[in-house]
Amino acid sequence: MPDAHGSKIELVIFDCDGVLVDSEPIANRTLTAALIAEGLEISEAEVTRVTTGLSLSSVLDWLAADHGLRLGEDFLAALQDVTFAAFRRDLQAVPGAPEAVAAIHKNGLKACVASSGEIAKMTLTLGLCGLYEAFAGRLFSATWVPHGKPAPDVFLFAAREMGVAPSRCLVIEDSLPGIAAAQAAGMAVLGYGGNELAAAGAQVFADMRELPDLLACLADG
Repeated sequence: MPDAHGSKIELVIFDCDGVLVDSEPIANRTLTAALIAEGLEISEAEVTRVTTGLSLSSVLDWLAADHGLRLGEDFLAALQDVTFAAFRRDLQAVPGAPEAVAAIHKNGLKACVASSGEIAKMTLTLGLCGLYEAFAGRLFSATWVPHGKPAPDVFLFAAREMGVAPSRCLVIEDSLPGIAAAQAAGMAVLGYGGNELAAAGAQVFADMRELPDLLACLADG
């Protein structure tokens, strides 16, 4: 399966939130409510626009720099409790994601997850959606590396741990920071989402059910 540079793709690196599990609307809702409770006047749309694809530490940096709101461990612990409870109630897999993952494994490609979220979060969300076993032992968090997305650190770390050169990796992402991180890592990238991802240089698709055929087309191309 060649990328645009002719290298064979050996490893598919999935982002987690918004790509495998439909967690972002839930997390954005709980974060917005928590910030409002702290006295910040902000909309869920603004939270979504700014924080999608970022680690919690990057979100805290944004709140401090742009809003003068300095929040600590107590805030994060309470937010995690509320968010995890909401995940247990409402979380579902992204439609077509389980089938796409199964097809990738069947076709003999390696696959892993590299996310801005913590391992505990990925373990919970993937487990709730029946996807944990497909990636057990192959979850990589941006909290393990010096810099989160849009820096390439987590993708490069994942590739190294999986024993695959960056030029032979394909990233599936749904955020602008994630697209930038994949490009900075020297990896091919597919954007699951809209026009803003295409404008950032990703080849875009809108339905996870398309992914197996899209990978097959890339292989033929």
